[in-house]
Amino acid sequence: MPAYVIAHLQEAAPHPEIADYIERISATFEPFGGRFLVHAAQHEVVEGSWPGHVVVISFPSTAEARAWWDSPAYQEIAPLRSRHIDGDIILVPGVPEHYDPAGTAKALRESMSAE
Repeated sequence: MPAYVIAHLQEAAPHPEIADYIERISATFEPFGGRFLVHAAQHEVVEGSWPGHVVVISFPSTAEARAWWDSPAYQEIAPLRSRHIDGDIILVPGVPEHYDPAGTAKALRESMSAE
């Protein structure tokens, strides 16, 4: 099942270390099957607020996403970003190929009726 690393990054002043990070990041996740799904794209806020930028990286599994995050190659470059850009980053598993949200709704209804 695929997994995703999703980052909500705040605006930052340009800095050479950020450029270095961007140049080097792809090489860190390629050994783990990672690839950008969203990067350096303008987003449209349709509800609420979302200042800053969004980045989404796809991995074949949660294990590979975690291995990338913990890898020496990524940990070496992570400070190039974190010293200059504040943000929130999550690792989240995807849903199975034929996921049906009706099962989630059914479980929710059953939990409410049990109360």
